[in-house]
Amino acid sequence: MKSSNILFLMTDQHRVDTLGAYGNALAATPVLDELARTGTRFDRWYTPTAICTPARASLLTGQAPFRHRVLANHERNVGYLEDLADGSFTFVEALREKGYNTGLIGKWHAGTEKKAADFGFDGPDLPGWHNPVDNEDYLDFLRENGLPPYEISDRIRGTLPNGGPGNLLAARLHQPVEATFEYYLASRTIELLERYADDVRREETPFFLELSFFGPHLPYIIPDEYFDMFDPAAIELPRSIAETFEGKPPVQRNYSAHWTFDTMPIEVTRKLIAVYWGYVALIDQQIGRVMAALERLGLVDDTAVFFTCDHGEFTGAHRLHDKGPAMYEDIYRTPGIVRIPGAPAGQVRTEFVSLLDATATILELAGIDPSPAVDSRSLVPLVQGENPAWAPDIVCEFHGHHFPYPQRMLRDDRYKLVVNPDSVNELYDLQQDPDELSNVYEQPGMDAVRSRLMQRLYGVLRERGDNFYHWMTTMYDVGAVDHDPTQSGLDETTYLSGDEASAA
Repeated sequence: MKSSNILFLMTDQHRVDTLGAYGNALAATPVLDELARTGTRFDRWYTPTAICTPARASLLTGQAPFRHRVLANHERNVGYLEDLADGSFTFVEALREKGYNTGLIGKWHAGTEKKAADFGFDGPDLPGWHNPVDNEDYLDFLRENGLPPYEISDRIRGTLPNGGPGNLLAARLHQPVEATFEYYLASRTIELLERYADDVRREETPFFLELSFFGPHLPYIIPDEYFDMFDPAAIELPRSIAETFEGKPPVQRNYSAHWTFDTMPIEVTRKLIAVYWGYVALIDQQIGRVMAALERLGLVDDTAVFFTCDHGEFTGAHRLHDKGPAMYEDIYRTPGIVRIPGAPAGQVRTEFVSLLDATATILELAGIDPSPAVDSRSLVPLVQGENPAWAPDIVCEFHGHHFPYPQRMLRDDRYKLVVNPDSVNELYDLQQDPDELSNVYEQPGMDAVRSRLMQRLYGVLRERGDNFYHWMTTMYDVGAVDHDPTQSGLDETTYLSGDEASAA
């Protein structure tokens, strides 16, 4: 395969149901919908973990979080590593070695001490989790274009359990669209794309260019025309707003209180969802500017285009906001669209795939051996319309945010199992209960399903080398144990079959 140019479009904390291509009839996302129409939309694209830094480190390395060990965001770190170990494989360094130009405009958030430039990315240094509106390059952009500075009003927030003001969830931005951070990011991307296009023409130097928006991550801070784009009265609330937390891990109720859901009227929730959709519309418009530049520069036929995000967002679902220790579809299933020149248009694939798989896909498109991305599998065959054998399920993980909280999840065509060692486990029948309101883990008649999923999760974790499986060995029905779970080698009865152990 000829080395391809690659344009990687990424958002942060993006719900799959905000896009027209994924069924939202009210969405204002014509650019991303067109990308889906001309490319391949993945209907079951999952994040390896619903937290920014670990997910982004997984994209960089093609490694699951437990393996690269960058497990929490700097802002809420609970003692985990904050940067990839020296010598870690990353796709960007592999691309540089192959002769690629590599650029990142926008959110990095894949490490603390190590910046994007340390791995070979061109572009301004834009650290942190939210729009850095005090960044000098952004302020220069405003001054150069005679644009007004950042100013907000109409703040939306609830009340914390201790009586203090809750986290800012949304606000009205008093800037024109041309002054927004999103417009600035698209402008800088177009500038770098033009530079890379010159190198393509003069020297046939391929490029990888990532545009990584900080939104639609909360707080949703956008100008009037997007803040008021959607009528809150037209918003259909998530059915999981009926969440009672009965039979669920108590941490979910605690997180709901932290995010102040019950301290705000339901009309405020409708407005928040409306503003969130408006934020997505603003981003779609800015992506449209970049896509127009790609066409103007004559690069469409030689450039693969990706669109995805690091993880989802609750926006009131399950009486929650943001993300956290609750492995619901709202934050684990995300949008994923890939267009490769010459591949069939308008495909919808239902295989379980992951943000992790983007790494091997990028490498294959560049003509690089993808095997160092050990937990990643190239999506190129799926995008090209082939039907290779594929896993019937997907495993995701979580390690904590604000505090350590280990979880593992297995999701197959119908069911989802979540193992919570410090609490109750969860089992959802997504065919009967797509909103994941009823935990049927202890329900009579679910023994066979629970056992099958537990054994499958155990097998996958053990094969990967994820030591979470050690807890499962002794606590759950994981089938016959064919190894010494004590790792001592001192007593063979710990891993013999039941009859053999009795005889011993």
